[in-house]
Amino acid sequence: MPFVDQAIKRLTFELHHSRSMGCSVLKIIHGYGSSGTGGRIRTESRKYLARLKDRGEIRDFIKGENFSIFEEATRRAFARCDALRRDQDLDRYNNGVTFILL
Repeated sequence: MPFVDQAIKRLTFELHHSRSMGCSVLKIIHGYGSSGTGGRIRTESRKYLARLKDRGEIRDFIKGENFSIFEEATRRAFARCDALRRDQDLDRYNNGVTFILL
């Protein structure tokens, strides 16, 4: 169980590594804070991703609870990575994951 700052550093590394490998989408599993007091990694990761999106460093990100065929952002993600159509979290409203479009 990493601390938030360690998790953000790891996320930054994985974003750079995935981009250098030519990936178009990255799925991160950060959990959802099931202890009732947690969820800080999820919250801070998504704030960090919002800043990266605002600066144009990532295209977009989709919260797991919004990863649905009924969401426009998800359909745009399918255009970039067709394999997402087969992801097990599609339409499962899993707030413990986030998808990042590079």
